[in-house]
Amino acid sequence: MALTPLVYWAQRHEDIYLRVELTDAQNIEVRVHERVLQFKAQGRGAKGQNEYEFSLEFLLPVKSEVSHRSTQRQVNITLRKEQRGWWERLTLQDRKPLFVVPDFDRWLDESDAEMEIREKQVVIVCRQCSMFLLTVSGFISLKRGLLFAYNLVQFLGFSWIFVNMTVRLFIFGRDSVSDTFHTISDVMFFCQILAAVEVLNAAFGFVRTGVTPTLIQVVGRNFILFIIFGAVEEMQHQPVVFFVFYLWSAIEIFRYPFYMLGCFNTEWKTLTWLRYTIWIPLYPLGVLAEAVAVIQSIPIFDKTKLFSIPLPKAVGTSVSFSCVLYVYLGLMFLGLFINFRHLYKQRTKRFRTKKRKAN
Repeated sequence: MALTPLVYWAQRHEDIYLRVELTDAQNIEVRVHERVLQFKAQGRGAKGQNEYEFSLEFLLPVKSEVSHRSTQRQVNITLRKEQRGWWERLTLQDRKPLFVVPDFDRWLDESDAEMEIREKQVVIVCRQCSMFLLTVSGFISLKRGLLFAYNLVQFLGFSWIFVNMTVRLFIFGRDSVSDTFHTISDVMFFCQILAAVEVLNAAFGFVRTGVTPTLIQVVGRNFILFIIFGAVEEMQHQPVVFFVFYLWSAIEIFRYPFYMLGCFNTEWKTLTWLRYTIWIPLYPLGVLAEAVAVIQSIPIFDKTKLFSIPLPKAVGTSVSFSCVLYVYLGLMFLGLFINFRHLYKQRTKRFRTKKRKAN
């Protein structure tokens, strides 16, 4: 004859928990139909090793899906309520069966259960916030690493240019000036092509700087490098190439290490002062050297008709690229004004902020 085991119960707003006191339970059968649960198993209970079974008719319907897990000392059963809510009692009958008692290890009042739900929600929100912060932190770390790598590569490139030109000038004198393009151009091409990344960084907000000044500088330099020097062989032996390359690199060997330290919120006061001061004489001189290069190239473009702009056959001629260069000369000095004002505002803001912090 089947015996009845001792059953402990507890509830939450969505679940019913049953704990059947049965040691080393085997051949466990748990079935649910509407609001009735039937349990049968073999094991050691209050009356020794026997077959134990029971049936419970719940107060309200539960879902047919039931999960149970057997341990060495008990069988844990979890049922999902058909509708979320708090039951006044477990069974349909007012008087629950004698073998069913509260599970005080898991027992909660309705208010305590509500508090448990809130705590779980808080935990979930905290986990989501933590995941978000980890994602943001990972993105910031990745962005910082990429910015540092970019500035490091540019610093090494322009440092090689500056040191190489300086050493060659001391060793070969004036001969090194006319040979500047053929010895330096490959590295300069690489650095200036890579400088397009700065426009993207400014456009996407990876760095706090204006897009327009950055775009003016990158486009202006690449125009001089690829169009005036790269496309016109006669210009590649001119001394102006030396001055343009030397002034560009002299500015960048202070700018890029400043940005490298900034990636880690570190500052070297001497480098900061040089970064915000050295451009005052060098930037206008660089633009002046670029203007000289454009002026020297105009007769060559007129003679070779390189990049000439064709006109309709009715006109029967073409416009020399030198016309574009005349317009570009005017734009150069307009760009000089825009960038000079931008850099001066940066310098003023930087040192004004430092003075306020000092006070």
